[in-house]
Amino acid sequence: MASYRVGVRIGNWLEEEYAQQELLRDFIRKRDQGQLLVQRLARLQENIFKTVELSISSDGFVHFGDTVLLMNPESKSPGVEERDPELCGDVTLAVDMEEVSLYSDEPLQLSHGLSAVKRVDPVGRNAFCIVSVDGSAVGEPLRYGQNFVLGTKGGVSDKLFYLASDHKTFKNFATKSRLQKVFLTAELSYLTFWQAKSLDPQLRLEHEGFPVPSETKIIITHCYTNRNLAVPRTFCVWTHFGREFEVICHNYLNSRRVEEDKNYWEIITRNPGPEDGTMLERHEALPEGYKSK
Repeated sequence: MASYRVGVRIGNWLEEEYAQQELLRDFIRKRDQGQLLVQRLARLQENIFKTVELSISSDGFVHFGDTVLLMNPESKSPGVEERDPELCGDVTLAVDMEEVSLYSDEPLQLSHGLSAVKRVDPVGRNAFCIVSVDGSAVGEPLRYGQNFVLGTKGGVSDKLFYLASDHKTFKNFATKSRLQKVFLTAELSYLTFWQAKSLDPQLRLEHEGFPVPSETKIIITHCYTNRNLAVPRTFCVWTHFGREFEVICHNYLNSRRVEEDKNYWEIITRNPGPEDGTMLERHEALPEGYKSK
């Protein structure tokens, strides 16, 4: 019986060998350029999770130029914890990492989407800056009813991108809830203007013009559409870093026409005490001689 020799092997052995060599060369090239998926993911994590130093509020108010966190406090609605414990807890406004492409050879770009994340420590992706639009100097307090802009670098960009929104259309709406979306843009316009309003609607006219305190529940309203920044928590997005919540602009009102906790926000600053951290981590002041349990 005749046997086959090496010279008569059947198959595209030469082509397969060339293909494997090309894959190896491509791998080495991407590794040297830092474009491998594991390298891009590690670089992204390093940038967006890099600790950011918040501004200290010595007078208890929010000022133009401050670097802050925007926190939607824990929902107190009955039955929420029983339905889904993941819906509970404080969340902060952050750049949405779902839209960041890790599979392209292009440099990492800042996502134009936003989400709410369950972390209240200041890092690159959830730190925002209070920017003036009416000529107010850096260091002046932000006041109720005064236009302002929220800017962020997201831990990726070298320039500020601004929080914006626009009316919902047939083509332009939030992916999950299909309500009015919020996004980041590099251009300053009336779509990026916001106002802080008092939580109590009966006192809003009286509070207008007064400085906005930090660590106090407020309503943040989009000037162009008159819709409030909101985290409904029933619409989730899955990113490279887990489950997060969709952020939209919508007025959630109860039967008395008062905003619900989905529209509540607190502007968080840094703790001026020796403990450092944020004001949320500051110990409560206790009367002399009183010991906490």
